[in-house]
Amino acid sequence: MMIRLALALILFALPLRAEIAIKEVVSPGGITAWLVEEHGIPFTALEIRFKGGTSLDAPGKRGAVNLMTGLIEEGAGDLDAQGFAAARDGLAASYRFRAGIDSLSVSAQFLTENRDQAVDLLRLALVEPRFDADAVERVRGQVLSGLRSDAKDPAVLAANAFDAAAFGDHPYGSSGDGTLESVAALTRDDIIAANTGALARDRIYVSAVGDITAEDLGALLDHLLGDLPATGAPMPGRAGWALAGGVTVQDFPTPQSVIRFGHEGITRDDPDFFAAYILNEVLGGGRFGARLMTEVREKRGLTYGVSTYLAPMDHAEMFLGQFASANEKAAEAVAVVQAEWARMAAEGITAEELASTKTFLTGSYPLRFDGNGPIADILVGMQMQGLPIDYAATRNEKIEAVTLDDVARVAKRLLRPDDLHFVVVGQPVGLASDG
Repeated sequence: MMIRLALALILFALPLRAEIAIKEVVSPGGITAWLVEEHGIPFTALEIRFKGGTSLDAPGKRGAVNLMTGLIEEGAGDLDAQGFAAARDGLAASYRFRAGIDSLSVSAQFLTENRDQAVDLLRLALVEPRFDADAVERVRGQVLSGLRSDAKDPAVLAANAFDAAAFGDHPYGSSGDGTLESVAALTRDDIIAANTGALARDRIYVSAVGDITAEDLGALLDHLLGDLPATGAPMPGRAGWALAGGVTVQDFPTPQSVIRFGHEGITRDDPDFFAAYILNEVLGGGRFGARLMTEVREKRGLTYGVSTYLAPMDHAEMFLGQFASANEKAAEAVAVVQAEWARMAAEGITAEELASTKTFLTGSYPLRFDGNGPIADILVGMQMQGLPIDYAATRNEKIEAVTLDDVARVAKRLLRPDDLHFVVVGQPVGLASDG
């Protein structure tokens, strides 16, 4: 426990930085990474992303990548699960493996004095995972327990129903965790196939922040990742959008209905993205000054909170929102959201809203860079989104450059009230499925 506490203190010990010096490093073996050298504390955060994630599940094998990811740290090489955990803790190292819809992420943090051993251990997990039978059944049981819990969570049910209606048979149309049936049927061979399909050199993005030089990082990357398969599973195709405007009600015995709503969104590389980003912040960014929070919560008391967000994914884009409302108030809340969506589409935002939102977005941005780990996470995300290496230094300029006319134009383009679809999980009074 003391080792973990010391590591956590190191993680958050660095000062906040609005501008960071990022350099591109290419290993002798051709692996590219972004590096921020910080030699004040003998600690490094390494962030690795493998493009693809749970969307790479083979047909009929939903949940395989997620289950495999949960097993990476459960024994490797000549170490079983307990032996691996003991070796990791003895080095004061931290590893985290997560499967997302579009990527599989590996987060590692280690002290400089233990760097070589910590990287060797991580390499073992990535290159020689054991997938022992007892570990498979233990982690499978954890996943199944989570799925049973999800089946009782109206928020999860709403999200899953929305995605299924929007994307159908595409991997985006179902949970990456799989189903009770699909996870129960997965074999060790399925897990191995998911491993070689997801962890490959043709889909790697890397960043490092901390006490390491470019030369040392290059050698580290080749040693850590050089023996992975050269190519992995093919990426899924474009996800078509199949959800028209309307309402879908899923009966669920609860005093509050959970409402998921949205329509198609905007790509991250669209020239209008920053105007759309500001538009969303004004409409439903989650702050108390946002339009939907004012109209739905403050004026009418129909919810404790409502928020919207842009969701540009690798194979589709969404503009989504969610809130919960008492069953007897859900219909009114839905009507208010529809009306505000239409009003902003027609009128845009005010000069005061634009100014205050710019102040918030530019002022809060540097606060994200609050330690080695968060910075490494931001940098690898920038790479995956195709952003330039100087983005962190120029991002606020792009926010400031957005005009009131830009937001008005994008509001008319992006906000489509007639296309809004609401998935309501609960027993709402006065609402029924119309499809």
